Amino acid sequence: MSAWAYLGVAIVLEIMATTLLKLSDGFSKWHWGILSIALYSACFWVLAPALKTLPVGVVYAIWSGAGIVAVTIIGAFFFDERLALLQFLFIAMILIGAVGLQLTTT
Repeated sequence: MSAWAYLGVAIVLEIMATTLLKLSDGFSKWHWGILSIALYSACFWVLAPALKTLPVGVVYAIWSGAGIVAVTIIGAFFFDERLALLQFLFIAMILIGAVGLQLTTT
């Protein structure tokens, strides 16, 4: 599997883990919390091979940027979280930066 594929899987796992962490309600619903920890662990396990070939700064920027955008969308649609227009603009800038980094990194 390519480094980019590992990074993609790590992003999906991180998004799932963060969503489950929200569902855990501060670990008061411990089963969601435990599953979240397991997915975060799997995320880092999968992220490590990507760091063998891709620059750490690029990997981290794309991983966190994509996660921010996806979790924001999940929060809006599933948790009824609202953001101001200016906040959406700044999140779009994060996404643009992450895509730009991916396009300019070999």
